[in-house]
Amino acid sequence: MKLEDPPIDAQVDITHVVCPITFVKTKVALDELEDGQVLEVRLNQGEPIQNVPQSLKEEGHHLLKVNQNEDGTYRLLVRKGGLG
Repeated sequence: MKLEDPPIDAQVDITHVVCPITFVKTKVALDELEDGQVLEVRLNQGEPIQNVPQSLKEEGHHLLKVNQNEDGTYRLLVRKGGLG
């Protein structure tokens, strides 16, 4: 049984920026959401896909899904956590 994606409340495309700005832009997008809302993040392979998911978990957010797109980019679904 395939799980459906949760409703997406906001999107951010960080494929045009480099680390560490990738996480900064993701964090700014999450700051605009309420706890429990879902952010879709589009990012590149390499440092972004290695660092951004880990940093999100460390900040108390919940990584719901990671998919690699056909063009080599990645799509993350992140539920905003309530730490802090």
